[in-house]
Amino acid sequence: MTVLVTGGAGYIGSHTVRLLRSLGREVVVLDTLERGRKELVLDAPLVVGDVADDQLVARTVSDYEVSSCIHFAAYKAVGESMEEPGRYFANNVTGSQRMIEALHRGGVSEIVFSSSCSVYGTPSHVPVREDAPLDPESVYAATKRMIEDVLRWYGVSGLRSVSLRYFNAAGASADAAIGEDWTYSQNLVPLTMKAILGRRPPLQVFGTDYPTPDGTAIRDYIHVEDLADAHVRALDYLASGGETIALNVGTGVGSSVQEVIDAAERITGRAVPREYVGRRAGDPVTLYSDNQLVTATWGWQATQGLDEIIATAWQWHSTHP
Repeated sequence: MTVLVTGGAGYIGSHTVRLLRSLGREVVVLDTLERGRKELVLDAPLVVGDVADDQLVARTVSDYEVSSCIHFAAYKAVGESMEEPGRYFANNVTGSQRMIEALHRGGVSEIVFSSSCSVYGTPSHVPVREDAPLDPESVYAATKRMIEDVLRWYGVSGLRSVSLRYFNAAGASADAAIGEDWTYSQNLVPLTMKAILGRRPPLQVFGTDYPTPDGTAIRDYIHVEDLADAHVRALDYLASGGETIALNVGTGVGSSVQEVIDAAERITGRAVPREYVGRRAGDPVTLYSDNQLVTATWGWQATQGLDEIIATAWQWHSTHP
């Protein structure tokens, strides 16, 4: 029985594929390679194509005897989504729906969806729980909420799913074999590494007047290997008969932008070139997870913290610039 991993040549997808292969699971990756890299797939078979190609999805399901799916494939830049909404709706929503229908027709009954904490928008209370109101503040976030809704209704027809609302993925594999391609990333940790290595202008810190201890925004940073483990556990939950559910995946600990910078300077021994600028529209002040439900559902907890994230990210980016 094979797991189809869409977007498996991307950052989080490749770490999940690697973990699945290390556990002896059969895997096939479907990726356009538009923003993924073939070498990150390692030893898993790769089908180059688009999830919107429902005939290709159907053939892949048949050819590889696919029994379940982890769906990562999506555009994920918040700013870009606001500038090109049609592109995001077409890829993240229409493409995903076509793929989901092809899986359903092909007899696949279990799917793990890469959702996002951005579906909450700016929560009225932190740590944010799964029962908090969903109020997306970007096109990207709206596309994630839409597919959660699609999957909930497909659940009525027998396609059970887990939507993982994860927080800020960061870090790299412990052996620096795979990591994040910073070419397109707008995330804080790779941008910090890029600034340290002199591969970009100084890091911009958006906002120093937030009502937080050091004035900078607070987020929940989760190590990519912990995140990969959560996806595998989600597969096992569905295989054991688990019902459709949406779960937060985060550490439950908030770290400020300044704390991330301080940790990067301490661990790398180098200064982070930076400039402090005004707040960025749409950025919540504080956003971190209440992860009690995922722990109660299948015993998952994060095993790596901010220091491990920074150390593995530095090891990766400094050797794979």
